[in-house]
Amino acid sequence: MVVLFGGRSAEHDVSRITAAEVVAALDSERFHITALGIDRSGEWWRSDVAAGAQGALTVGGERWQAGTLPDGEVVVLPLLHGPLGEDGTVQGLLEVLDVAYVGSSVLASALCMDKAMTKTVLGGMGIAQVAHRALRQSQLSTTLLSQVAEELGFPAFVKPANMGSSVGVTKVSSMRQLLDAVDHALRYDEWILIEEAVNAREIEVAVLGDHTPRASVPGEIVPGHEFYDYDDKYLGGGADLVVPAILPQPVADEARSLSLQVFEALRCSGMARVDFLYEEQGRGLLVSEVNTIPGFTPFSMYPKLWAASGVSYPELLLELIDLAQQRHARRRRTTDRA
Repeated sequence: MVVLFGGRSAEHDVSRITAAEVVAALDSERFHITALGIDRSGEWWRSDVAAGAQGALTVGGERWQAGTLPDGEVVVLPLLHGPLGEDGTVQGLLEVLDVAYVGSSVLASALCMDKAMTKTVLGGMGIAQVAHRALRQSQLSTTLLSQVAEELGFPAFVKPANMGSSVGVTKVSSMRQLLDAVDHALRYDEWILIEEAVNAREIEVAVLGDHTPRASVPGEIVPGHEFYDYDDKYLGGGADLVVPAILPQPVADEARSLSLQVFEALRCSGMARVDFLYEEQGRGLLVSEVNTIPGFTPFSMYPKLWAASGVSYPELLLELIDLAQQRHARRRRTTDRA
């Protein structure tokens, strides 16, 4: 078992925390665990699985040649959040190396990482979302941003299209703030999203499986700040995770059904967390985004949702590993026929 963590994105530290929790939960008698850490410059290291295991796994130790893996039957558990990890790049490398890996394939990983493309695909299926505009850096001008502000109104959210953990996200209430927020988001990606802000509850559903995926009970995020930002998620900002969410049963059922529809539409496999905004007195459930490598500490929403649905943290890891091996075997059969 290879735990791959760290990475070059702004979510490097989040990945290290997740890796420490996963290593602690894996059965060391059943699995020989190799921890491969990628530092911020892109160097690969074989890390000591015990180093920092009570908080965040440490990247360092013996230098490792990028793209090489231990001999024998290998399953890789990628715990790389954000670009160059969650976006199909590492998944493509693992496909070339012909090893089993946990989570979605190249296409689904790339689609879900790019929030703008996710919205395009789901919009084509008629799935309800907030009003938004995707803009490329080369297109931007004060005139265009003024038009978008008039179209969407204030307040609004500005986000990098390819990033997670609320990195680079700003809520704005004026044109001046919008211009500053756009500059901030462009630090992380050349594509940005500007979305209408809505008065809505934040509902999340975890999906697990492949050919026959299943959805967890819904949970709710009650932000400690104005919105569910990085501090709330990882620095004890005061957010409450309500599991299961207190919802009318028809709404909870719809959230689970929509999550499965989205999971399959984007060709996800293994795991994903589908996030909604729920306008109780308005449009109902609006799909916000999809995370193919969601936060995975025992206190993160994805494992908590499955714990509330009867799947413990260790059981969840074992099922994901089993799903990865099954998919890899299927793909090998297809490749052999070619």
